[in-house]
Amino acid sequence: MMKKTPKIFILSLMLALFLPFAPLQAQTFDQGDKVLSFGLGLGSTYVAWNSYYKMSVPPVFVAGDYCLREDLGPGNLGVGGILAYSAYKYHYNYGTYDYGWKYTTFIIGARGTYHFTDLVEQLDLYGGVVLGAKIVTSKEFGDTFGTNYTANSSGVLYDLFAGARYYFTDNFGVMGELGYGIAWLKIGVSLKF
Repeated sequence: MMKKTPKIFILSLMLALFLPFAPLQAQTFDQGDKVLSFGLGLGSTYVAWNSYYKMSVPPVFVAGDYCLREDLGPGNLGVGGILAYSAYKYHYNYGTYDYGWKYTTFIIGARGTYHFTDLVEQLDLYGGVVLGAKIVTSKEFGDTFGTNYTANSSGVLYDLFAGARYYFTDNFGVMGELGYGIAWLKIGVSLKF
C-alpha cells in the first residue's frame, strides 16, 4: 500500500498540471464576440501609501474587448478600450497645521489582447497591452503655505497585463487582471454579447 501512494500522488499531480491544457472544444472568445468588463482595482499604482493618504474613490474601471480574428496560433486576437478613475487625498493635521491635496486619476486607453482558447472549458486566459493617456490632477486645501504643488504624473499610459475570465453562463462571468494601469489587480464581472 505504501509503494502505491507515491505513484498515485505523482499521477494525480501530472493530471492536475496537464488537465488545463487538454482541449475541450469550448471557445470562450470567438470572432465577433464583444465582452464588457467592469469592477474595482486593488492596490493603486499612483499612491505612495502611508498614514496621510486616504482613498476617496477606489480605482474603478470599464473595459471592452472585441474578438477581431480567430485562429492566430493557439488563440484569438482582440481589440478594445479601457476607462478608469480613482481619487484620493493627502491630509496632514498636526496642531494648528491642517493642509493637504486632493488627487484624481483618469485613464483612457486602447487595448490589444491575445486570448488562449480551447485550454479549459469556460476559462478565458489572455494577455495584452494598453496604450493611452493618464490624467492626474491635484487641488490644495487648508494651510498650504503657498507651495503651489501640482501633480506631474500625467502623460502617456502604457500597461502590460495578464488576465482571466471564468464564465458561469455563456454570457456572464468573473474576471481578474494583473497589470500596472489604474491598479496592480483589477477584479470584476464580464458580460459577453
